[in-house]
Amino acid sequence: MPVIKPVSDLRNYTEVLRDITVGNPVFLTKNGRGKYVLLGMEDYEKTQANVKLMAELSKGRKAGEEQGWENIENIEAALCVK
Repeated sequence: MPVIKPVSDLRNYTEVLRDITVGNPVFLTKNGRGKYVLLGMEDYEKTQANVKLMAELSKGRKAGEEQGWENIENIEAALCVK
């Protein structure tokens, strides 16, 4: 269940921070609408790693579409897998 609090609760920020756990950010509202998210460092780092991974995968896909795809035999040979 998401933890949703008004931004005014930050006056007592230690209580708000206590509610943040791994996988469970705190959503802050302003004027009844979602405005901010507070999350733990571990979740932030995972999110950033996912963003970087998705960007690299996108680059690889674009390169494959523009320059052609490599077949598995050539990749295995280059990596000395077989």
